Amino acid sequence: MPIYIYKARDSTGRAVSGAMEARARTELIDKLNSMGYMATKVLEARPGIRAGSIFERFKRVKSEDMLMFYIQFSNMINAGIPILASLSTLANQIENKSLRDIISNVTRQIEGGSALSQALAVYNKIFPRLFVNMVKAGEASGKLDGVLMRYAVFFERHEEVKQKAKEALFYPVILLSFGIAVMLFIVTFVIPQFAQIYIKAGVKLPVPTFIVYNAGIAVKNFWHWILVFSIALFIMIKFYSQTPGGMFLLDTLKLRIPIAGSLYRKVAISRIMRTLSTLLGSGVPILESLDITEEVAGNEVFGRTIADVRKYVERGEKLAQPLKISGEFPPDVVQMVSVGEESGNLDGMLNKIADFYDMTINYTIKKLTTIIEPIFLVIMGCMVGIIMASMLMPIFDMVKTLRH
Repeated sequence: MPIYIYKARDSTGRAVSGAMEARARTELIDKLNSMGYMATKVLEARPGIRAGSIFERFKRVKSEDMLMFYIQFSNMINAGIPILASLSTLANQIENKSLRDIISNVTRQIEGGSALSQALAVYNKIFPRLFVNMVKAGEASGKLDGVLMRYAVFFERHEEVKQKAKEALFYPVILLSFGIAVMLFIVTFVIPQFAQIYIKAGVKLPVPTFIVYNAGIAVKNFWHWILVFSIALFIMIKFYSQTPGGMFLLDTLKLRIPIAGSLYRKVAISRIMRTLSTLLGSGVPILESLDITEEVAGNEVFGRTIADVRKYVERGEKLAQPLKISGEFPPDVVQMVSVGEESGNLDGMLNKIADFYDMTINYTIKKLTTIIEPIFLVIMGCMVGIIMASMLMPIFDMVKTLRH
């Protein structure tokens, strides 16, 4: 069914806009009329372009705003408040204007006869496929309240892990950035001044001083070319990282990094297990759940592994065996999945695996933070030592010259 972009006015003359599915342009106009809106402009979304992206292209919705929406919406539905009343209430109290406009449009689509999952699917940049499919399964099973609460918990845990990872890297990144800025200032402005004094005094520059001095002169004279090269290199890496081969290579390297690679692996396993558990527990078929899990794995290596697992499951095999064959999942995960399949409580067992790995992620982050900080301090100390040596060694040579 095609998606139409519309502009309309309500009974008070207030302008509204949005996107809605309809069989034809006239059907959309009739829907808007039945809702009390007078259409002023209706255009069909061009093929290959998602209608939702037209509206979200310049809109920013923070993850914190989405988390509050999921929690509030699930609580209101669980309290027995109808969907339309819940969305209308949220649309009036949400502070983020972009999200408020989107919720208002979702409400209008439901008033026009669309299902909640259909209305949410239009805004695929805001509401992920995982959420939309869970809502669709909840509508079909009549357990929408439980599904919404399950996703709210899932999203909250996901954001908690992501926030902890950011906090762990915040201090080291600030320390390194500030240290590099100070070093560049010393190398480009301070060292050359000292070097000129030594040169005029007829003192031959030692090798460390010669290297640091010329490096500073090069940075000072060619900083614009260095900046252009750095930007070009960043763009090339960014472009390559968006290709399938590039994503696979970079994600493989991430998993092989000492200490940090273990964290990446645990985060990916936790996300996969939590997503699969949430989908299966919401009534989504296992093959469709594996398709969605592949998309949200967050790592191309694990994404391809899940795609291979799906092929095995499609042939009627159990989930644990292909996970073991892949070699990407630890034995404890494989064993627990096997037990879950045998006991008929796969979604519950997957959720336990995710809880366990979330706990180990917290310990790994603490360990990583403990290790990173001294490593960064040692690196900064070495850089300071080299610079101080490059400044003091010529002084010793100058003293020797004056004595002679």
